[in-house]
Order: sequence, then structure tokens, then C-alpha cells
Amino acid sequence: MNEQGVRWTADQVLALAPDAASRSAGSKLGAAGPWSGTGCGGAGAVWGMCKGSGSKPYRTVVDISGPAYKCSCPSRKFPCKHALGLLLLWAADTDAVPAGAEAPDWAAQWLEGRGAQAARKAENGGKPADTEAARRRAANRSARVTAGAEELEQRLADLLRGGLASADQAGYGLWEETARRMVDAQAPGLAGRVRELGAIPGSGPGWPVRLLEESALTHLLDRAWLGIDRLPGPLAATVRTRVGLPASAEGPAVRDRWLVLAQYDTSDGKLTTRRIWLYGRETGRTALLLSFGAGGRAPELALAVGLVIDAEIVPHPGAGQLRAELGERFAAPVPADAPPPGGTVGDALAAYGLALRDDPWLESWPVTLRDVVPVPAVAGWQLADPDGAAALPVTASALGRPGLWRLAAVSGGGPVTVFGECGHRGFTPLAAWSPEAPGTVPLT
Repeated sequence: MNEQGVRWTADQVLALAPDAASRSAGSKLGAAGPWSGTGCGGAGAVWGMCKGSGSKPYRTVVDISGPAYKCSCPSRKFPCKHALGLLLLWAADTDAVPAGAEAPDWAAQWLEGRGAQAARKAENGGKPADTEAARRRAANRSARVTAGAEELEQRLADLLRGGLASADQAGYGLWEETARRMVDAQAPGLAGRVRELGAIPGSGPGWPVRLLEESALTHLLDRAWLGIDRLPGPLAATVRTRVGLPASAEGPAVRDRWLVLAQYDTSDGKLTTRRIWLYGRETGRTALLLSFGAGGRAPELALAVGLVIDAEIVPHPGAGQLRAELGERFAAPVPADAPPPGGTVGDALAAYGLALRDDPWLESWPVTLRDVVPVPAVAGWQLADPDGAAALPVTASALGRPGLWRLAAVSGGGPVTVFGECGHRGFTPLAAWSPEAPGTVPLT
């Protein structure tokens, strides 16, 4: 494991919280009162016991190098409020969580188990796979997806023949039935697009235009899959990903000092998806780590925003190769000394346009805006270049978040550097840096 690194800030700890309720509950446990037996050691771990409502205190241990968490409480959230409280205490009070201590047996056993699990995983990674069986499974699934794409093409043709107005009259049931057929065809990506199409007629004024646009993109994806053998390799990999086929990370690994730009979760009620954005200091590369939690559980992978990790990533195939898997880490995380280099609003739009050339179904693209000013507009907020020559509207989904007001406060009417996702719906700010205040300010 990594050696004990610098202590994090409270903002970096709270950025790990799976939801607002956990953030609030963890903050209440960030004082020394309920804690005993606390310490942090050279193995990159923090531990302690927190007094709860029961007779026995909850035993909590955090592996900082992961980070990963273990607590004897019954919570299904990762990290739980006790882990957040312990990390807040560790971040704020060196006397309450002394360094250089020896981990108690219950913490040491868990830490040793994590080390042994990592070693077994490394050994199993070298075992040869049953390539012939894998080939047959892939061929069978490909045939099912093809059948599903052909059925969806017929559904779209029927929609256009009957007129878009019929979509409003038919209701959502027919779309949901089509989505289930796509699931049966093992094409979850197509199923997701069908459900989005079904929701458009009830989305308010202008829905026929939006339905036509999204139907055209779905048709384009269908036709791309049906002609995938004629596509260039990177585009074919993108199409496979868009229809929902799994793709494993491919080498070579890229080692860099990765700045953790942002982390946020989305949920469809059944699956929670966590997105973590990284920026490589030496390579200038942006990477996206995805992790998932099913059945109401939060994803386990979590990285503190604003820290820099010396690590390897392994990219997935596809246009842009943004998605990657986190590999070996070589040192303890350290605080970032500067934001990533950014550009103008025009640069951001150009970057998104180029990305669309390789992936027409792309909703947004990661960009950093340099020296922009958040300003109120008629229909929300905008991020404007200092000279006012160009501006990006803030997406509607970001307008109700506390992060927008945090951005306005950090700016104070002056220019700031902002990282976020730029797409056809506008710009979603995820992190900010101000020349007046050091460190990364999470906006999620």
C-alpha cells in the first residue's frame, strides 16, 4: 500500500459522500467527541471507534490509498457517515488522530486482507481465457443485437409513417415494450435510447423537434451497427459501446500524475453510476473512470477531488479513448498545485465539435475554461469570456445545484478557471479554481 500522504481538506473528504444526507451526517461526526482509539499509520490507513446508539462502538477503518472503507455499522452506503466523520476528524485535527500509530488487530486484519486480495487478483489476471467459448458467446450476442436493431428500425419507420403526433397519442407503453425487446436482444444501450424517446412527447413545448432529432440519432446508431464490419476500427468500437456491448480496457497503460478533477453520481433507480474525471499533468490527457453500484449501493471506487495521484490507467477502445480503468498507484496522493490548462469558450465549442466527428452520439465533452466569469442571464446563468465576446449557457440540470452558487461565490464577479462538460445542452460546471483561493473547489 501507499505510504501515509498529506491530510486532505474537508472539501476533499465531503466530495466522497454518496449523497447530501451522508454529507450532513458525516459532518456531525467530524469532531473528537464520539471517537476513541483513533490513529493513522504508514500503511496509508486511518482507523477509529465511534460511539453510536448501541453498547458497542462502530469500528471504522479507511484505506487512504484506495480509498476503501470498512465499518461495522449496518449502512449500505460507501463511504458511510462514520467513515466520512473519521476522515473529517483526520483532516482537521492532528492531535485527535495521531500519526505513526500501530493499527489495532481488527483494522490490521482488514488491511492485510485487502493486500492479499490484490495479490490474488494480479495472479488471476495472467491466466489464459477460454478464447473459443468467448468467441461463441460474442457471436451469439452479436446476432441477438442485430435482430434487435432490425426490429427497432421497423419501429422507427412505423413512427415516421404514422406521423410524430401519433407518438403523443400512443403513450409510453409501446416504447417500454420496445425497450424490453432491446433488453432481450442484449442491447441495453439501444434500450436506454428507446426509453428516452418514449419520454420526449411528455417533455413540454417543442417535443416533436426533439423526438425527430433523437430518432435520427437512434436510426444512425442502428444503421452503424448493421454495417459495423465496414466501419473503421475506432468508430466500430464506439458503436459497440453505444449499443451496450461490454468492452474491456486495452493497453498500453499510461502512467502520469493524475489530477482528480471531479466526481459525481447518477442513478436510474436500479443502478448508480459514478463518474470520476482525471487530467494527466505530463500527457495532457483527460480520462474518465466509471464504477457502478447496484441495488441501492454506492459504487466503491472514490477519489478525493483536488488530489494528484501517481498512477497508471488503461484506456478502453473507442473514439477519443476517454474511458479508462485505474491501474497501479505508485505514491500517496498529494494536493494539486495548479488547475489544468484551459481555453476560451470558442476553444471548448471547437473541441466538442471535433469529438462529435468521431462519436455522433456524444452528449458532452470534458473541457476546461480559462478566465471565465459566471454571470446571470435571462434563462439562467452563463460562463462568459472576460471580454464578453462569447459565452456558454449553464445546463438546466446544473441550475438547481448548490455547486452553481459555490461557483458564483468563488468568482465574486471575477474570472475563474472552470472544468466541466460541454455539450449541445450547454455547459455543466464540475470544479473551479480561483486565483484568490488555493485548491480545487468541487461543484458537484
